[in-house]
Amino acid sequence: MSIHSLKNSDLWASYKESRDIKLRNIIFTKYSDLVTKVAIQLAPNYNKYIDLDDLISYGNIGLLDAIEKYDMDKGVKFETYASIRIRGAIIDEIRKLDWVPRSTRQKFKIVEKAIEEVENTLGRSANIHEIANYLSIPTEELEEILAQMSSYAIISMDEQILELVNEMSTNTINQNQLTPEDIAVREEIKQSLTKAIESLQERDRLIITLYYYEEFTLKEIGKILNITESRVSQLHTRALSRLKAKLSTII
Repeated sequence: MSIHSLKNSDLWASYKESRDIKLRNIIFTKYSDLVTKVAIQLAPNYNKYIDLDDLISYGNIGLLDAIEKYDMDKGVKFETYASIRIRGAIIDEIRKLDWVPRSTRQKFKIVEKAIEEVENTLGRSANIHEIANYLSIPTEELEEILAQMSSYAIISMDEQILELVNEMSTNTINQNQLTPEDIAVREEIKQSLTKAIESLQERDRLIITLYYYEEFTLKEIGKILNITESRVSQLHTRALSRLKAKLSTII
């Protein structure tokens, strides 16, 4: 029988036993579209800095890693396991690039502090005009900064979400190796994350849910909420700033 005609389970079983590079390449080709899918999901956030082809290249590293480490006997779908590894590989490589200049990071901190101070004074969420007036800069300039902040915040948040997902997947994949204390900690993290998200304003919570759990792009979310992509980016940045502050105490 040709190796190309093997059933999926037989293909994995054969590769697990032989570690034949030809079998690995067949599996890699079979799931290469998964890399493209994950890369396309992340691309809108970094297309000003990183080419899609580069994201796919980073993702391919993750796919190979997933193929090497996957254990079909654990009962986890390879697509689920591989998606985590692919996304993680892309994030790792972007992090290494250090693509946000120090001066830009400082600018982000100034804006974040301004948002906090304005909202504390008003006792409510601040709009973009109020924040721009506080900073004495044009609204258009603040919109550009917020768009940059959104891209930066996404990778920072992705790292935390990815870490959480990895812990949750470890809970499934290595269940026999976990102590009761490990399981309790993971359950507490899940509950804390849920509580933190639920504490957000309704629209902020919806944006976080649609982006991180339903995997919609910011443009698609804009269509759903009937607002511009730029406005989604602003709301997303604000929601992430608040959620990251909460998550920093539990993750």
